[in-house]
Amino acid sequence: MTIDVLAHADELRTNGVAFVQAVVVRAERPTSAKPGSRAIVHADGTMIGFVGGDCAQASVRAQALLALHSGEPVLLRIMPDDAADGTAPQPAHDGVITVHNPCLSGGTLEVFLEPTVPSPRVIVHGESPIALAFAELARHLGYTVETSAGHSSQLAAAVVVASHGDDEAEPLVAAVRAGVPYVGLVASRRRGPQVLEALELGEEEKARIHTPAGIDIVARTPKEVAVSIMAEIIALKASAEKEKASAEMPHGGTEMPDGGGPGVSGHADAPPATVLDPVCGMTVAAVDATLHADVDGVRYWFCGSGCRDAFVANPSAFAHR
Repeated sequence: MTIDVLAHADELRTNGVAFVQAVVVRAERPTSAKPGSRAIVHADGTMIGFVGGDCAQASVRAQALLALHSGEPVLLRIMPDDAADGTAPQPAHDGVITVHNPCLSGGTLEVFLEPTVPSPRVIVHGESPIALAFAELARHLGYTVETSAGHSSQLAAAVVVASHGDDEAEPLVAAVRAGVPYVGLVASRRRGPQVLEALELGEEEKARIHTPAGIDIVARTPKEVAVSIMAEIIALKASAEKEKASAEMPHGGTEMPDGGGPGVSGHADAPPATVLDPVCGMTVAAVDATLHADVDGVRYWFCGSGCRDAFVANPSAFAHR
């Protein structure tokens, strides 16, 4: 299993996919996990590998997603605790965060969480002064920049076409059809609509292309135009993340304001949502990969099957949660 997890991690790195590697570094008996046990936590909360039972894995999942959000590694200490008021994660101190897990059947477990966050990828078409200035700025801001027209638009964060009339249609159509979040065309206010009109795209697809690319900051030089384009990319990304966070706001639990700080993209966005298990009060991630149940149209999340089964059998017994 360890070999499979390591091979999977290498594959994710090669493909530029974000993930967290969780490795057990200390385990006090009795625990089902041993030092060296490891797992991969994907951005959607799914896990491959083994780092303990259901409850331990629930804590690892919740904290791993927060680590992926912050981009910072953390040592997670999971301790058994029967006290209902001791279950909230303690604030991180010197890279260590402590979780008191009331359902943990064994001893203390320490798991090192190491996030791997690939740099966002942008593709720049053209060799104009604006194209060169934008590529330089994007690299400075930590983006992976590709300038060859032969690169696939798949998984790109942005595609900017700044070739001043040379081979514009193909990269624009490819980027829109690939679902690239930001597609920009550097052109005048008069020429831009003419280029869009000639594209073999539907009206809604054409509307996704930003032209003239960039927000209006009365830019004059190529570097100033590059700044305006990057500002538009950042603003669009922040708006999309805010809308997504609002749509995914969990129900059926108390949201915990864990995490915070700069996100993996370099700006402060909403951290992954966490809620309280209504039975034991443990903090868990409000994602589909976490055990959950829908009762009377409301979704509840749980640390393990024991808590879920108890709740489903008698929801009213846990109304105080």
